[in-house]
Amino acid sequence: MGLFSRQKPKIKVQTTKKDGFSGWVKCTHCSEMVHASELHEQHNCCPKCDYHYRLSATQRVALLTDSGTFQEMFTEFQSTDPLEFVDQEPYPNRIKRAQEKSGRDEAVMVGVCEMKGKKTALGVLDFTYMGGSMGSIVGERLTSLIEYATENSLPLVIVSASGGARMQESILSLMQMAKTSSALARHADNGLLYISVLTNPTTGGVTASFASLGDLIIAEPKALIGFAGPRVVEQTIRQKLPEGAQSSEFLLEKGMIDGIVSRRDLKEKIAYFINFFTQNKRSSSQKNTFPTKLKSLLTPTPERVVEKTTS
Repeated sequence: MGLFSRQKPKIKVQTTKKDGFSGWVKCTHCSEMVHASELHEQHNCCPKCDYHYRLSATQRVALLTDSGTFQEMFTEFQSTDPLEFVDQEPYPNRIKRAQEKSGRDEAVMVGVCEMKGKKTALGVLDFTYMGGSMGSIVGERLTSLIEYATENSLPLVIVSASGGARMQESILSLMQMAKTSSALARHADNGLLYISVLTNPTTGGVTASFASLGDLIIAEPKALIGFAGPRVVEQTIRQKLPEGAQSSEFLLEKGMIDGIVSRRDLKEKIAYFINFFTQNKRSSSQKNTFPTKLKSLLTPTPERVVEKTTS
């Protein structure tokens, strides 16, 4: 070989960058690295700080119901465009994109299921569909579910995750607040149990209607709950809100909700309360006795069922 000959280096040089998902994600709350498989096993809760990420309606149903027992109902009700509403794009286009993104036909899934063997009416809002906003069809499906639960003497559970009423339907969406509330009043008049579960976020017209009308109102840890968001409230009242205002922990401290339950325990706790309230058939003279029973049940004791989540 010549004096100035150049041998090809034996180091392998990668000319193209592999673009793939390694499986690790960074928690937006504690900034720790968590593997996606571990996050999935923990029901989408961070194993380091217990921050609760959102679940889709399908995931929520799988979490709360006995396997294979959920039967979806009232899917015949589908969204239309009665106001021919157009903002940045026509409303039907928004509906189509929301369906493609979420894999759902609407922002709510309703039906009957079993929770620990107890037949229950269940409604779940899906935030991935237009922010879980309540339009006419969301209100109609929920009202139909509530009426079905009343007619069949079933306990009712509704899991909320919503930005509020759907602006593209204007007054028609606001009417759903009164409609769902009236149906819940009839459900209560029949001495039946309604458990409202608040998740991150629960705001707007949903908070101002059925989400706040439960005989028992429980929330997931660190959930944003309120009518308007903190920034909007501060701009309106021109004052700084207290630290942690509108969180589930703050609302528990102020008596606005009955308890905070970790997602890992949610099914077990809901099933416990359903059995507690429905194990004995109530006479007409025993209707509307839930507040007294709740006060006794939620009194802090070593065996307390609903515990405030510590940070």
